[in-house]
Amino acid sequence: MAGTGSWLVYVLATMAMVIVGINVGKLAARIPSAGSFFIYVSRSLGSGYGMLTGWSMLAAYIFTAATATIATSIFLNSLLQTIGLPFTIPPIVLYTSVSLLIWYLAVRDIRISSRIGLVMEGISVLAILLVCVVAWSRTGFKADQKQLHLEGSDVASIAQAIVFGIFSFVGFESAATLGKETREPERKIPQAVILSSVLAGLFFVFTSYVLVLGFGDDTARLGASTLPLGELATGDGKFLAMFVYLGATLSSFACALASLNAYGRMLFSLGRYKFTHASVGVIHAVHRTPSTALSVGAVINLLLCVVLYGRPEIDLIGYFGTVATFGFVFVYFLVSISAPVFLHKLGQARAGDYVLGAIGAVAMILALVGSLYPIPPFPYNILPYLFALYLLIGVVWFWFVRSRAPAALLSIEHDLEASVQN
Repeated sequence: MAGTGSWLVYVLATMAMVIVGINVGKLAARIPSAGSFFIYVSRSLGSGYGMLTGWSMLAAYIFTAATATIATSIFLNSLLQTIGLPFTIPPIVLYTSVSLLIWYLAVRDIRISSRIGLVMEGISVLAILLVCVVAWSRTGFKADQKQLHLEGSDVASIAQAIVFGIFSFVGFESAATLGKETREPERKIPQAVILSSVLAGLFFVFTSYVLVLGFGDDTARLGASTLPLGELATGDGKFLAMFVYLGATLSSFACALASLNAYGRMLFSLGRYKFTHASVGVIHAVHRTPSTALSVGAVINLLLCVVLYGRPEIDLIGYFGTVATFGFVFVYFLVSISAPVFLHKLGQARAGDYVLGAIGAVAMILALVGSLYPIPPFPYNILPYLFALYLLIGVVWFWFVRSRAPAALLSIEHDLEASVQN
């Protein structure tokens, strides 16, 4: 979409995400919580906005998990073909297997699942960097003048592509959901969130630059490729291509696991405050994880993957990824507003806090506008309205809870405020 301006899209997306990460960090340092954004917004803008935040994050995390589950299927079967096996595994078998495995790892222990995810992502990053360095070496490590001068690209195409750039980052803030399971959360959670956005951004800028260069600046061919890294690696032998597909498979699986972990803790927090059924607000007696909430998430993840079974998997990734992005962008917008508001309530707000909050909010509005205009093709043109309908259902549910048990809602607000003082 952005052509030779792809690297610039990631520069802009990185700047936006770092600013959002700083805003998240300010809240995480003062409110260590399993509910993260739900709690942050509740204490800043009120429980109504907080509930809507949690509702949005549930969609964002579970659709990201489904996207990563389908991606795991694609890359694993590509790996099997590269090895030379005469068969592939039916996607529905892989969807079921991935859902069961991420559920098992998530329920067992957050330390185990997070370390497994970290190792898998580390292997993936090394594989991608290796391919990129090899591809760049073919040009003698020369600079690509077409990319540096944004030849063939324009402001409109770059603006439209930013929402997809943001989706590359989604989940960078998921460390904030581990506030109750982390030592020194006031210091470590903000560090993890901000460092994730910075390092991921540098990685995306470099790899997108090398990909465009490796395809000879032929962005039409690059855009049509379903496995661009594999194409770059194939010229250097089967082993390197296998390494890429292995890394991509592990990376996708780790992303699905991390998304389920974040979903489970968000649902747990909503259940604890009675916005959803109370049963999801309990923890496992032995493993001390939100096992019921994680189980619900694993089932929904599998259902999402199979409900449109039969359509091209790459299309499902586009559909689910777009919905997930809407959820994250909406919440990033609210959090950017919440950070200066909360600091103002504490009497700690400075001019820079207001500026960063405003920049983060405006950046998310621009990203959303870029996804709406020019009007995208079907079904992407209806996805924003389906997500808006989902939010409306959340609003109706909140008012139902409020009318049914106003005392419970009042107790929630007092509990939130008490937690701040503690």
